[in-house]
Amino acid sequence: MKHKLLNDGAQRTFAVVLDGGDEAIESLTSFAAQQRISGAQVTGIGAFSQLVLKYFDWEKKSYLENRVDEQVEVASLVGDIAVSPSGEPSVHVHLVVGRRDGTALAGHLGSGRVRPTLEVILTENPTHLQKACDPVSGLALIKLER
Repeated sequence: MKHKLLNDGAQRTFAVVLDGGDEAIESLTSFAAQQRISGAQVTGIGAFSQLVLKYFDWEKKSYLENRVDEQVEVASLVGDIAVSPSGEPSVHVHLVVGRRDGTALAGHLGSGRVRPTLEVILTENPTHLQKACDPVSGLALIKLER
């Protein structure tokens, strides 16, 4: 993984480029911790050789995992970084990937092995975002202070 600071103002902006073989969520979480990022928006493009897409089953209040063990192109990657209830960075990414035949798959990114690259633009928020456990869903969701 390589990164470059593109803007060093109240809202730092980084280009983060993951290399083939890097695990996406692990790499982005590590980067957020190293840079002390407590709130950000992320977008990206690239490709994966394998990944796990997750879908939240509302009735069961748990994630279903869908493994994708083939080369796919990232058609859309959007997400955020916030502070988890434990105080660590929490990377939350949704994505749409395209298969060779043009069909698409979508969901939460559980894990993903990059091949050949994943190019992410990360724009820091001027204030942090804090997550708290939502009693209805059981999920750690961003809570905005009033």
